[in-house]
Amino acid sequence: MDFSARYVALGDSFTEGVGDDDPARPNGVRGWADVVAGQLAHSNADFGYANLAIRGRKLRQIMAEQVDAAVAMQPTLVTMYAGANDILRPKIDIDSLLEEYDAGIAKLSASGATVVLFTGFDAKGSKVFSAMRGRTAIYNELVREIAENHGALLVDYWRFDEYDDWRLWGEDRMHMSTAGHVNMAKRVLDVLEHEHVIEVPELAPVRLMNRVEALKANARWFRESAAPWVARRVRGVSSGDGLSPKYPELIRPL
Repeated sequence: MDFSARYVALGDSFTEGVGDDDPARPNGVRGWADVVAGQLAHSNADFGYANLAIRGRKLRQIMAEQVDAAVAMQPTLVTMYAGANDILRPKIDIDSLLEEYDAGIAKLSASGATVVLFTGFDAKGSKVFSAMRGRTAIYNELVREIAENHGALLVDYWRFDEYDDWRLWGEDRMHMSTAGHVNMAKRVLDVLEHEHVIEVPELAPVRLMNRVEALKANARWFRESAAPWVARRVRGVSSGDGLSPKYPELIRPL
C-alpha cells in the first residue's frame, strides 16, 4: 500500500512499547510510537506506519537489522532510540558504537526523512541504574553531536524531570508505564511541532511504604524482574529472541 507520509520507528523495547500492555496489538504492547503514529494519522488520511523495534536489541543489531529496512520504505519520518542495552553491559566502547550509530543516521538522513533521535534517561533516582549515569552522559553528548551534524531533531529524555516520578515507570523499574509512554508521545509530538489531543492517564496517589513493605517490594522486584534480566545476560539470550517486529510493513495506524 502506498502512502504519501510514511513513519518508521526503530529501536529496542523503548520504541516497541514494553510497559504499555495491550493484548490486542502485536507483541502485546502499544507504546509511545503507536500513539504518535495515531495522532499523526488524524491529520493525514494517507499516512503509513511501521515499527521495526524489538525488545533487547543492542545498537549494532538495530543498525544491521533495521536501518536499511527503514530506508527501503522511503520514510518521511524516522525515530531512532538505540544504545540503552549496550550501556548496561559490563564493558562498552561508546566511541566505537556511536561511530556505527552515526553511519546509520547518515543513511536515514540521506533518505530525505525527518529523523528524530533521543538522549538516554538520567537514572539518578535509581539505586541500581544510577551507576550508569556517567556512561549515559557521554553517550548523550555524542548523540547530540550526531543530531546536530545530520540535521536531526532531538528528544532530550535526559532533561525530562517528570520521569523522576516512579509512577511513570512499570513494575520492572526498567520500562515506562502506560502513563510514561503517553507522556513520551506528547514530548515527541511537541518536538515535531504537531498538534495533538493526548491526555496522560491520571496517576494513582503516591503510597508511602514503611520499611518492611519497602523490603518486600524490593525483594519481589529482584525476584520477578532483576534476577531474570541478569540470568538472560549470563546465558547470552534476549527477551526479544524469537520476536518479530510489531509492524514490519507500512500500515494505517490503529
